[in-house]
Amino acid sequence: MPEISEPQSGDQQPRSIRLTDPRALRAYAHPLRMSLVGLLRSSGPFTATRAAGLTGESVASCSYHLRILAKYGLVEEAPGGRGREKPWRATARYTEWPEYSEDTSIAEAADALSAAVAERYFERVTKAMENRHRLSREWREAEQFGDSLLHLTPEELAGLGERIDELLRPYEERASDPSLRPEGARPVSILRIAYLDQDIPDSEEE
Repeated sequence: MPEISEPQSGDQQPRSIRLTDPRALRAYAHPLRMSLVGLLRSSGPFTATRAAGLTGESVASCSYHLRILAKYGLVEEAPGGRGREKPWRATARYTEWPEYSEDTSIAEAADALSAAVAERYFERVTKAMENRHRLSREWREAEQFGDSLLHLTPEELAGLGERIDELLRPYEERASDPSLRPEGARPVSILRIAYLDQDIPDSEEE
């Protein structure tokens, strides 16, 4: 499962890092760590001091969590640091983890991470809705909020996801190359959540 997140500015940034170690999956599920990785992807590199200013947490806390993220390959030290003020950067533009695993420990950790990410999505969407009144009419009318109920096979659902990926991929390079952004372009988060709706019966009983 890929986490939808803003790609980091920077040259030759790998598209994604895949977590399969249950310890890494559990470590990344921490709200502050997810926030730090997201900020590094959109605004990095930066130091723990800058991270504290962006998150409202202490420098010591941010430094600790950045080191944990580095342990599992999600962030790394960036060049140009002096003394303790070393900058950090994300190692990839997206984070992925297994949708399914025969290993119970991996499956449980992956599901817990997915739940944590879903909660984070909800918080971000709620905040966006609360601040929507500040947007121009043009942006308010362009934003999308809705759902669709489709009857699909697993293969069709997977194929639909691949087609959506193909539609979005041409815009990804704009994150690392500002010259590709047309006038008026702003960062937009697009969430993709498709799940089997078990509250709706597959067929009506006669």
